[in-house]
Amino acid sequence: MTDLRTDAAEAPARHAADMIRLEGVVKRYGRFTAVAGLDLAVPRGEIFGFLGPNGAGKTTTIRMVAGVLRPSEGRIFIGGDDLSVDPEAAKARVGYVPDRPYLYEKLSGGEFLRFVAGLWGKEGPEAEERADRLLELFQLTDWKNELIESYSHGMRQKLLISSALIHQPEVIVVDEPMVGLDPRSARILKDLLRTFVSRGGSVFLSTHTLEVAEAMCDRIAIISEGRIIARGTMEQLRAQADAGGAHLEEIFLKVTGTEAMADVIESLKQAVER
Repeated sequence: MTDLRTDAAEAPARHAADMIRLEGVVKRYGRFTAVAGLDLAVPRGEIFGFLGPNGAGKTTTIRMVAGVLRPSEGRIFIGGDDLSVDPEAAKARVGYVPDRPYLYEKLSGGEFLRFVAGLWGKEGPEAEERADRLLELFQLTDWKNELIESYSHGMRQKLLISSALIHQPEVIVVDEPMVGLDPRSARILKDLLRTFVSRGGSVFLSTHTLEVAEAMCDRIAIISEGRIIARGTMEQLRAQADAGGAHLEEIFLKVTGTEAMADVIESLKQAVER
């Protein structure tokens, strides 16, 4: 068992290979335990999928990794920095894309990116150039000087993704990345994330779109009732679930105890085919 009492000064050297590390992480809300003792490591250069049914503890975990919530117990390291000991250093390594795009509507898109870059000390021509490249990538250049209140949901999502990348983070933490994106933007984001990890970055990704997770993720963990119940590559998950050549959807339904739903879906398919 990991010794959680290890001095925090030793953590950077001990976890240098891990971009994200959770040790005995618990989150309670009163008497309710949302996350129950997670131990998890995400190395550099990997897209790691974090999946689970509604209410399983996914978003709570993601918000703790991003530094939005504090754990009730345990420790979280980002690139070797302990979030509880040096939160600024740890958070500076993270680009966070929440499931809902909360933005300052009275700023223009360009002003918002400038503001976020400034929060991380990235002002100046280099940050401005990077903002312009991101806006161009997501076809938002013509909207750079328009107020965010006039943006569609999809445009807001693209601006939020751009803001997560503006300070050149080492890890991207993203909750439901494809929500609101058109097919072109979704493809750009997939390619962008894969390029990001190929250059040594890491992605911690949660989604209900299991086809996206299966296609994109190097490894996956499935959480239920605040605990990890399966983890590994697709081949390892198939072995753990004794599921042969099954796709992720079938594995997910089996390990989360919702196989009955799979039977219902199959019955509906057969009824339609008849």
